[in-house]
Amino acid sequence: MSLADLFTVVAVSAGAFFFLAGSVGLLRFPDALARLHALTKADNLGLGLVVLGLLPRVDGLLGALKLVAIWALVLLASGAVSQLVARVARRTGPRA
Repeated sequence: MSLADLFTVVAVSAGAFFFLAGSVGLLRFPDALARLHALTKADNLGLGLVVLGLLPRVDGLLGALKLVAIWALVLLASGAVSQLVARVARRTGPRA
C-alpha cells in the first residue's frame, strides 16, 4: 500500500465520519436552525475531505478540476439553500 493509497483511505474515511456526524445532528438536534447548522457544516467538511482523498486517484488535471468544481458548486448551493430554509424557519416560528 502506497502513501497515496493510505492518504485516500484516511481522507475518505474522515469524510464519511463527518457525513455520519451531520446525519446524527440532523436527527438529534431540537430545532430547524440547529439542524441546519449541523448538516451544512458537517456535510461541507465531509465532501471536502472526500474530494481531497480522491484527488490523488484522478488521471489528469481535468479530472481534478472537475472534482474541485463539483465541491465548489455544492458549497455555494448548500449555503444558499440553508439561508433560504433558515429564513422560512424564522418567519414561521417554532412548531409544537
